[in-house]
Amino acid sequence: MPLVTEQSPEHQPLAKSEAPLPAPSQQEDGTRQLLQSGGGTLAAGVLAAALAQFAFGGIGPQGPHTNSGWLALIVALMCLPFGFLLSLLGIAKWLRLRSQASAHTDQDFKQPRL
Repeated sequence: MPLVTEQSPEHQPLAKSEAPLPAPSQQEDGTRQLLQSGGGTLAAGVLAAALAQFAFGGIGPQGPHTNSGWLALIVALMCLPFGFLLSLLGIAKWLRLRSQASAHTDQDFKQPRL
């Protein structure tokens, strides 16, 4: 039976190191995943809307004519706004990182005035 003062390995404190944690690189910031997810969701919405219009009987004044048309319309109406906003967020993040990188390189190349 373990003593009360002993701690199991999962409850021992982590070793503290003096080295700072590395900052995540721009390759790992999630921008690519946002753009891929947004583009994929937008593509699924466009595909669902096209299927509802052309393959599943079309959409009349009172809505789609078939059950599969209704399902495709519901999927399109969920995917299109969400995919657009996700893509917009990815583009905004990409532009922000791009402007930060250019500002950072501008500071590196400025020569001090004498």
